[in-house]
Amino acid sequence: MNDYWLKYSQTLAQSLAATEVKSAAGEVLTMTGALPLLCQMAKEVQAVRGTMHFVGNGASACMASHMAVDWTKNAGVRALVYNDTAFLTAIGNDLGYDQVFAQPVSWFAEPGDLLVTISSSGNSPNVLKAIEAARQKKIRVVTFSGMKANNASRQLGDLNCFVPGWTYGLVECAHQVLLHAWLDAYMGVHGWDLTAPQVITPPVR
Repeated sequence: MNDYWLKYSQTLAQSLAATEVKSAAGEVLTMTGALPLLCQMAKEVQAVRGTMHFVGNGASACMASHMAVDWTKNAGVRALVYNDTAFLTAIGNDLGYDQVFAQPVSWFAEPGDLLVTISSSGNSPNVLKAIEAARQKKIRVVTFSGMKANNASRQLGDLNCFVPGWTYGLVECAHQVLLHAWLDAYMGVHGWDLTAPQVITPPVR
């Protein structure tokens, strides 16, 4: 177990480095090439006072909520999630769990908006239905997925960010890094230029 952390961190770094982005036209990009495109999409949403719609299940739902708050509060781009307990249970009970994201997207999405899906497997039925609803509303889609390279989500977005990881933990960690990199790049945050705060050791008494 002594080298577990070393192997884990190395594998995460390798998964991030190997992240592949495909466009709807099939063009293959690295994150270096994709990041400016992602930022441009966000700028276009902000320019028309549109909304970014984030969806995901489980840990990905937490990421969706986190990023919706940060895009709205820190970047000034309006963002929504549909994770409220009453919202989820009412729609799931009345219309089926596969509709818990699709219905809100169909209700609230407007031209110029953007749907962002976060799914480790890329195959969650409610995420796929949300993409379908977004297409019906004629809004663009960005997908974040992992696990199998031929997952369904990866074939459906305008930009599709795929992490070649084989465990949920690694894919989820990588997705959070990629999502924050997108936000920070949009905001022009250069963390590597900042000086770490000095740690002051309290006197021993």
